[in-house]
Amino acid sequence: MLLNLTDVSDESLQSQITRQVRAKILAGDLAAGELLPSIRALAKESRVSVITVQRGYEDLERAGLIHSRRGKGFFVSELRDAKKKQMARERLTENMEPIVRAAFSEGLNASEVWAAIRAVMARYGAR
Repeated sequence: MLLNLTDVSDESLQSQITRQVRAKILAGDLAAGELLPSIRALAKESRVSVITVQRGYEDLERAGLIHSRRGKGFFVSELRDAKKKQMARERLTENMEPIVRAAFSEGLNASEVWAAIRAVMARYGAR
């Protein structure tokens, strides 16, 4: 599984693993029941510590995105599309809150914030 990890980011390597695997699951790039790389294999492939990968997998397991089978490894959990959408919306809200709060504290009003959101969405083909 190819992950794009960097140690020059403000985001920890563990968080990068969690975020990128979560995105692959929610986007359907990793199917339900699919076997994930072992902790050691992903650590070696990504050139990070085993503990970093283990903690990332633990985060994903707590979120219900993956599950482990003793002696077998980690697998992508079965999630309905509605649950995937709900999780993606919750994550979006979490990520947007500090940005919107900062925009208001810097003097922007609601219509200016919406205009900025529409401009970002337009860059990704949304209308």
